[in-house]
Amino acid sequence: MAAAHGKPPVRKREIFGWAMYDFANSSYVTVVISLSYSAFFTAFVVPPESTLRDTYWSIAMIASTILALVLSPLVGALCDFGGHKKRYLGASTLLCAVATVALVTVDPGEIWWAIGLITLSNCAFMIGEAFCASFLPELATRKNMGVISGLGWGLGYFGGLVSLLLVGGLISADPEVDLAAYVAQNQWAMIAIGLFFVVAALPTFLLVRERSRPAPGFERATFRQLLGTGLRELASSYHLARSYPILFRFFLAFTVYMAGLEVVMKFIGIYMDGELHMTQGDKIWTFLILQISAALGALGFGFLEAAIGAKKTVLITLMWWIAGIAGIYFLDALSGAFGVDTITLFMIIAVIAGSGIGSIQSSSRTVVGLLAPADRSAQMFGFWGMFMRAALILAMVLYGPIADAFSRRDGLLVVIALFAVGALMLMRIPLDEGTRAAAEADAGG
Repeated sequence: MAAAHGKPPVRKREIFGWAMYDFANSSYVTVVISLSYSAFFTAFVVPPESTLRDTYWSIAMIASTILALVLSPLVGALCDFGGHKKRYLGASTLLCAVATVALVTVDPGEIWWAIGLITLSNCAFMIGEAFCASFLPELATRKNMGVISGLGWGLGYFGGLVSLLLVGGLISADPEVDLAAYVAQNQWAMIAIGLFFVVAALPTFLLVRERSRPAPGFERATFRQLLGTGLRELASSYHLARSYPILFRFFLAFTVYMAGLEVVMKFIGIYMDGELHMTQGDKIWTFLILQISAALGALGFGFLEAAIGAKKTVLITLMWWIAGIAGIYFLDALSGAFGVDTITLFMIIAVIAGSGIGSIQSSSRTVVGLLAPADRSAQMFGFWGMFMRAALILAMVLYGPIADAFSRRDGLLVVIALFAVGALMLMRIPLDEGTRAAAEADAGG
């Protein structure tokens, strides 16, 4: 790839190194948030007599999200003015890993200690995700951005696959036979995931070059000066929204449909455990094939995106997911109609629907890269992270209490509604116009 504006050319190994961060951080979100620790938390950390199992998990998600929501645009502005994005990415990576390892100290009944560590680790994960995304405009052109973004998400699902195999080898005890061993194995698995995250992320820091430079006048700025600038930039977000109205309209639609996806990602392990009563082996097997499906889907939809555009790709995958969630809602009826047991049918639906899970995120990340002027990319991806956190809060506020008050199955109707409303909002946004404006701004700069 040719160099631009005097910056060094992008090499293939850098693209690989950048994609490896998705490989690394997927271990955390897959094992801790989606599958293993979330189910362990609701079933064993929360006392058995509690009626607020999903609500407690929602509290952890909301607390971490609010913290990330406040910090995401701030750290994005700091990167745009101060440079040194790899430094911030490294700090967020280490913080997430250390807090994850510290989960080894959480025993059954220690709800708030667990919530505190999950809040810290998940916030650091989300901040790091935004930092990683902000490298995309530097490593890709507007023509190949969708493919490179899809490569990252696809490789990320293989990272989730490897981490699941690791955890599957560590957690073998039956809680009904030896509860103490089962608890200990889940605790030690968190050490393994924390270390996996750090080791797998090393190619990112070794191969990706630091291209961000301090803005003029900020070459020797102190952290206090950068913080003050970041706070002023944050305060001017309303005026920034008026400068990039199409981007911020997209952020609003993204918040709604992403809330539906956040429910799926944060509660799927809990749903399989509590509603379908799947064994640990069944859950791991489901996630293994789901990871492969999601990885292939992310890569495949990445090429589809290159052919038809990010907006159409997102709309297709939203329809895909509405059909999938409806299938899970009517799982018992479909099981009887097709003569297939519910566990097998759930696995089939999950694999088919799951092939679109990476596409929604990858294509949405591409849209931000296309609509954001290059000189404000970190701040725009900071706002992307902010709206993603807002989506998570919306998801937790709606789903957790409804699942506890009614049922987790009834909560699926909320997911379908979020996908449908988000799709309708997205259909009304002229993304092509915003892309042209961002390209013109780059050319003028």
